[in-house]
Amino acid sequence: MLDVNNFDSMRIGLASPEQIVKWSHGEVKKPETINYRTLKPERDGLFCERIFGPTRDWECHCGKYKRIRYKGIVCDRCGVEVTRSKVRRER
Repeated sequence: MLDVNNFDSMRIGLASPEQIVKWSHGEVKKPETINYRTLKPERDGLFCERIFGPTRDWECHCGKYKRIRYKGIVCDRCGVEVTRSKVRRER
């Protein structure tokens, strides 16, 4: 059995500019973060759900699609893909 806590060495390196471009997902066009009245992310801002993914699991920004049965659907109103909120960490 493989023990994940016991290892001999680890290698850490810098990502190349080409690799960073491959990882990128969208473009932030506004400096705004969240709306102070609704506390929801601003569209095309630094926390945009359309670019980085939904803030709540299996729910789009406008609320048209809720629940796991709509998995993978992109909302026609707000443009947010219905998926897990964990994708925000990767994008």
